[in-house]
Amino acid sequence: MANPSRKWLLRIAPWLLPVGIVLIWQLASSVGWLSSRILPSPEGVVAAFWSLSASGELWQHLAISSWRAVIGFSIGGSIGLTLGLISGLSRWGERLLDTSIQMLRNVPHLALIPLVILWFGIDESAKIFLVALGTLFPIYINTWHGIRNIDRGLVEMARSYGLSGLALFIHVILPGALPSIMVGVRFALGLMWLTLIVAETISANSGIGYLAMNAREFLQTDVVVSPLFFTPCSANWRM
Repeated sequence: MANPSRKWLLRIAPWLLPVGIVLIWQLASSVGWLSSRILPSPEGVVAAFWSLSASGELWQHLAISSWRAVIGFSIGGSIGLTLGLISGLSRWGERLLDTSIQMLRNVPHLALIPLVILWFGIDESAKIFLVALGTLFPIYINTWHGIRNIDRGLVEMARSYGLSGLALFIHVILPGALPSIMVGVRFALGLMWLTLIVAETISANSGIGYLAMNAREFLQTDVVVSPLFFTPCSANWRM
């Protein structure tokens, strides 16, 4: 039986480094080693977060960003999953799609922002397009990888019991590929917020990225950091 103290230590271990960094950050700010114009203290960040929350401004911008993120992720994730299933289940699908998708994956999607603004303007479709593009590739790759790495022995055994077609996919292939697909979802969630906030700092009049960029104009570093520190940018934490 596991030692209770060891279980407790393993549970808090992932938080030791972040807490240590915050403590060092607060100490450096308190003794004057770190100027508030460069980086606000954790205490200042919390105070700014509380002020933005109390006024409702943070939640208003967060709601808009969340709507954009969910729509973009739904579109990009659906396309990535569909293309990954086609490439993973069909050799001809892989030959037709994989090379082109891998080539597009190597193009930095954030570098397309000037073109996207020309194509869509600065309305919602531009930001949703960028989020969809950023989330498509990790889900595609991990879906394809998950299907191709299923134990062939399990597939042959299922076929020997009479499973084929849709039944084989539902009972063997999908459960076997699901862990890899979820890894892709985890990476895609991190890219979702990264892409959206960068896009909002350039071509938006609302959202978390806009809030941070607007605060930058007035040197409000605590306001710049607080929404980024406390919002779902932590989606790349362990799911």
